[in-house]
Amino acid sequence: MASSSTTKLSLKLLIDTNAEKVLFAEASKDFIDFLFNLLRLPIGTVIRLLTKNGMVGCLGKLYESIENLNDTYLLNPTQHKEALLKPTAPMNSMSYAVTYVGEKAEEEVKKCSGEGGFVKEVVTYMVMDDLVVQPMSTISSITLLNKFHVKEVGSLQEKVVEVGMEEGIKLLKASLLYKNVLTTVFLKNV
Repeated sequence: MASSSTTKLSLKLLIDTNAEKVLFAEASKDFIDFLFNLLRLPIGTVIRLLTKNGMVGCLGKLYESIENLNDTYLLNPTQHKEALLKPTAPMNSMSYAVTYVGEKAEEEVKKCSGEGGFVKEVVTYMVMDDLVVQPMSTISSITLLNKFHVKEVGSLQEKVVEVGMEEGIKLLKASLLYKNVLTTVFLKNV
């Protein structure tokens, strides 16, 4: 198995070039499992991944205050500070979700879900720009073109992107800040 720093997941985007927007992405089981595991990350882990300064609101400041708090004020300095700043999650979600693009903790996943991950392998999934996930179908795709008022099919472009650790963190951050996550990460490069 490849290391987590080199393995990437592929995602096929359908882009409306006129609107400069991702309509939806075609995704495999691995990418959907990655997205679903983002929900399992403890808030302390999310803050650490996004960095204190990249956070919106005050949670970054709260995290920083714990980092700077002198150990003499804590009941059990090594245990409590570590638990707050580097929390653990069930099934080691941190390593599973964020480094899911690398080696999977397959045994841990199987314990949690019974077969490895959360969704079935034989299905291709559709991920909307706002991260709504549903099984992919031809009829659903055509219906969405109508919903998005696509008049010129020639304005649609297919683009395959690779999702590694850096893109995974960008997806996490964008999902906390924006409603058009895929467009923000893959077209606007925020």
